[in-house]
Amino acid sequence: MSRPELQAPPEIYYGDTEAKKYTQNTRNQQIQADMTYRALELLSLPEDEPAFLLDIGCGSGLSGEILDEEGYMWAGVDIAPSMLEVALEREVEGDLFLQDIGQGFGFRPGSFDGAISISVLQWLLNAETSHPTSSPPHRLNRFFTTLHSALKNPSRAVFQFYPSSDDQIQLITSIAQKAGFGGGIVVDYPNSNKARKVFLCLFVGGGGGQQQVPKGLDGEEGEDSKARFENRRQKTTKDKNGKRKNVKVIDRDWILKKKELYRKRGKESVPRDSKFTGRKRRPVF
Repeated sequence: MSRPELQAPPEIYYGDTEAKKYTQNTRNQQIQADMTYRALELLSLPEDEPAFLLDIGCGSGLSGEILDEEGYMWAGVDIAPSMLEVALEREVEGDLFLQDIGQGFGFRPGSFDGAISISVLQWLLNAETSHPTSSPPHRLNRFFTTLHSALKNPSRAVFQFYPSSDDQIQLITSIAQKAGFGGGIVVDYPNSNKARKVFLCLFVGGGGGQQQVPKGLDGEEGEDSKARFENRRQKTTKDKNGKRKNVKVIDRDWILKKKELYRKRGKESVPRDSKFTGRKRRPVF
């Protein structure tokens, strides 16, 4: 089957039906969670410090939920209105912006402590018209130049994407470097056609290209490697059709972390913590 970016522009491909279908698919949810946790690992943010992150191509907020669970504040941009509508229906915590990233960002300089992007960059490699401003190099240049300005110094940006050739990787990395970024490509499981994942890990300031590019994960992906990304998706349940689906683990620790996040954001009327926080309720008959 042809990849989505080869079938139609994202704002058309992800219409109302496809946006809901993508979001409700448990396999998509798990892949998105795995890649988001890996992107955060490569982002290497300081522990126990608040951070404001940019989710590029946030879609319906699947990655944003992970950022929220990890205690980060975030803003998301996406070009597909239907995806953002689903995100609003799901009441995600981040600020959402409808934006074509190929036209660049309009954020103030130094707005974000870092950025992540899951399965987005390859969409910029397809020209929709013959106009020079629609060419992939022009759109990539606008994207990386304005992103570099929007990130703090120092900071990192991590992009998981699906290149179709080494030439595409070379084009993306060369334009990112011209925009002022340091860094390079990280490949997980390079010897596995099924598990292989490509990440672009970019640096702003702090030594720039002198920083060490993280190493990719080696070997074949097995049960042990999958487990490292599934700690937030341990429980399963069945839907009305009898199929198993992953559900969020909500326990006392999760509730306390969520309440503390709300307090940091200045939200009022956050319930106080007590010994009853997160207790199991008796079923009501």
